[in-house]
Amino acid sequence: MTHELRARLARRSWPWSNTTSRGSDIATAVMLLIVEVLVFGWTMFGYGMDGWAAQGNREETDEADLASIAFMQHFLIAVLVLFALATLARAPWAAVLQLLTAGAVAMMLVLSQHAYEQSHPGPAPTPSAGYSPCYSGSGRCN
Repeated sequence: MTHELRARLARRSWPWSNTTSRGSDIATAVMLLIVEVLVFGWTMFGYGMDGWAAQGNREETDEADLASIAFMQHFLIAVLVLFALATLARAPWAAVLQLLTAGAVAMMLVLSQHAYEQSHPGPAPTPSAGYSPCYSGSGRCN
């Protein structure tokens, strides 16, 4: 009886020591993708509805935009952690799908940050100390 228990313990290995079976790898990859799409879509829909409900109020619209950007940053980190876990578990299909998902989320994050920056330009530069405005209309001032 003790020999059988020791034999079972000796066969136990770490999850990353063997490649994950193809069927469970693909099933896990598809399940993760579906869950990620649902979570991301539902959350972004909520932030979009918050922006729409602001009815042109600039502060509330900006708040919804910044909250969606922050969510995308955190979501990208979560997807990259899942990629690392899939790589550690030697699940190649799940790892590739997580990497593609991370690329798509990163692209959406960059595009939303760019759109936010374009809608909020920086202030105009201040004139230098030696600048004197010209009111003559001719463009030649002394």
